[in-house]
Amino acid sequence: MATVAQTASGPCPFASGPERNDSKSAALAAQRVRIEEGAELVRAYEQARRVLLDKTLLQGGAGADSFDASDIDASPVFFLDGEPHRKKRGAIAHFFTPKAIDTRYHEIIERETERLLAQLRRDGRARLDVLSFELTVAVAGNIVGLTSSDVPAMAKRLATILSGAFAYQLGFFGRVAFGLRRAAAMVGFYLRDVRPAVRARRQRPQEDIISQMLERGASRKAILVECMTYAAAGMVTTREFIVMAAWHLLERPELLEGFLAADDKRQLAILLEILRLEPIASLLYRRSDPDQLSPRTKYALDLRAVLTDEDAVGSCPHALDPDRAERTKTHGALLSFGAGAHHCPGRHVALHEARVFLDAMLRLPGIALERPPDLGWSELLMSYELRDAVVSCDRDPSPRDSSGVRP
Repeated sequence: MATVAQTASGPCPFASGPERNDSKSAALAAQRVRIEEGAELVRAYEQARRVLLDKTLLQGGAGADSFDASDIDASPVFFLDGEPHRKKRGAIAHFFTPKAIDTRYHEIIERETERLLAQLRRDGRARLDVLSFELTVAVAGNIVGLTSSDVPAMAKRLATILSGAFAYQLGFFGRVAFGLRRAAAMVGFYLRDVRPAVRARRQRPQEDIISQMLERGASRKAILVECMTYAAAGMVTTREFIVMAAWHLLERPELLEGFLAADDKRQLAILLEILRLEPIASLLYRRSDPDQLSPRTKYALDLRAVLTDEDAVGSCPHALDPDRAERTKTHGALLSFGAGAHHCPGRHVALHEARVFLDAMLRLPGIALERPPDLGWSELLMSYELRDAVVSCDRDPSPRDSSGVRP
């Protein structure tokens, strides 16, 4: 297959014309993304990078503007800025290091991957969003300290709480029923997942977020808010990424072949290129400090435009090119995980679990995408949601070593 480097001066080599767009979510995002009134739209990569690295700007969007962060210990790190944010980020940084991935999370990822793929081999088919969410709930749950309950049951409760992209399709009574189910799931999450974890950490503290919060004297309400923040920012986003990456890989034989033949570094390059085209969050906001005398300013960073800025990513910016990072001599992540003080702390964990799971699943005999996912939109997170993708494989009623996980 031709590469961009071979024909950089000519038309995009990935399609019959220069306008090819390999993104599966771009059209929906173009219809549904809404910029907050009064915000200055940023679409250029370099300007977006400057905004994200500007230490005078504060976190914006997702309720950050109105969140009362006066009680620093009770406030999730997402909503903090300045010295309180630096201290809290510093306290959790060791949870997301390469060493933590190697010594703590890799074993969990392998174990859960083996369990989930054994289930897939036994049944012959499964919903990919369910499999991937159970994986990411197990991993992020270990970081947070939610380890005193059943992972599949907790994943179901969190999926109900955090789902809403397809609720608009329901009638009035359907929306009421959905709201009641969501409320019941939230109560169940607190009673069956959070409270047992808190009780266990009071008796025996561990190396996790809940134990840290208890040491600071945080309330159960604050702990619940923190758990939900990690669920929305970590568990959900990783689920969508795994499903989206599998969708691309299973629909493009040459891409799948290249992924399975690649080493870890090359596999990550492919995954990062998919993420560049399919950013989970479409918008990032930053705002000026309202306590300062300078005029109030708010920036809305259009990540889809930023990550397809030809000046930064090279030619054919809407094509999926696994060689892009090497060709442009850039890191494949670009600004997919943000930059500056509020960059995503769990990016390495998310990429590692996605790579390990996908590598193992895509090696199963007969693996295929039986049904592509439905594409929905979360107004709260300004992000896409992928539901009901079905993968199938050759059945093995009693698989002994079905994971295919590489050491």
